[in-house]
Amino acid sequence: MAATELLALPGASRLLDEAPDPNAELAQRFHTYMFLMREVEERIEKKLYRQGKIAGGVYVGRGQEAISTGAALAADPEDILFPCHRDMAAYFIRGVHPRQIFAQYMGRVGGLTQGRDGNMHMGDLRLKIVAIISAIGAAIPVAAGAAFAQKYKGESGVTLCFFGDGATSRGDWHEGVNFAAVLKLPLVLICNNNQYAYSTPLDKQMVCPNIADRGPAYGIPAEIVDGNDAFAVYEATHRAAQHARAGLGPYLLECKTFRMTGHAAHDAAGYVPQQLFAEWAAKDPILRVEQLMLEKGWKTRAEIDAACARIRQEVDEAIQWAEQSPYPDPATLLDRVYE
Repeated sequence: MAATELLALPGASRLLDEAPDPNAELAQRFHTYMFLMREVEERIEKKLYRQGKIAGGVYVGRGQEAISTGAALAADPEDILFPCHRDMAAYFIRGVHPRQIFAQYMGRVGGLTQGRDGNMHMGDLRLKIVAIISAIGAAIPVAAGAAFAQKYKGESGVTLCFFGDGATSRGDWHEGVNFAAVLKLPLVLICNNNQYAYSTPLDKQMVCPNIADRGPAYGIPAEIVDGNDAFAVYEATHRAAQHARAGLGPYLLECKTFRMTGHAAHDAAGYVPQQLFAEWAAKDPILRVEQLMLEKGWKTRAEIDAACARIRQEVDEAIQWAEQSPYPDPATLLDRVYE
């Protein structure tokens, strides 16, 4: 499968039990994007970063791939995405090529910021992807502003904003949610609850047991989703988007998952009880969709392995391309800088 074919997979039909063929195709799309995300992030974290080819922090979404994959595939083309630092699949689904991601991380002109950042602070407004803000909670008021613009212009799109559990303990998260709720803005709030805000477990940062419990305080619907089930995330995102698109205001999704790594590449996660890694490894979202495809007879093990091999080859070629992309000319330093 060529890179253009791999990264231009169309949106999928819904409902797991309606018809086997659409669901088989959807499962394949889930697997493609989740495996691509994991493979790209593995190369970034475990090879390029360790080789000194990437400066700065590296954050990955290992074990959490179903959330950005399921949600972004459920979004319509006119919807605006605010990915977080563990939502790499959203970029691929919108048409960003892995070679652009590698060039971005290595500070080359082939990256989305053309060498002006060597990290995940990247977006493409042509694809309706807004770059992340490091203080993750600060993205919610901005996303509410984007949703306000959609409503003001009478557009049919909604805004999908991704964030972690820790972001919901920041004041700007609450301000943004309240603003969106009061004005009934078309905002879908997607919490990637991976149980740890850096090194702080959920029960040490909040008393209520679920992030979703915070929704009713603002008069908005909220639901808990199995964040390791791509089908569940996909369907929940459709429900949330339909609610927001109908003019009923924001909708909060809490996708429960687990961070199968440290907060960043430099973090060994010694504060996490080791048995949790084994427990959540059994719920791996990629293995789950592979098992489903095998059980339903949608794919054979040989076909799945061949697809994985093709993706690895695409990633190899993307890295080679990115390493050949030059560093930016210092004379262009002030280009695209607004005063």
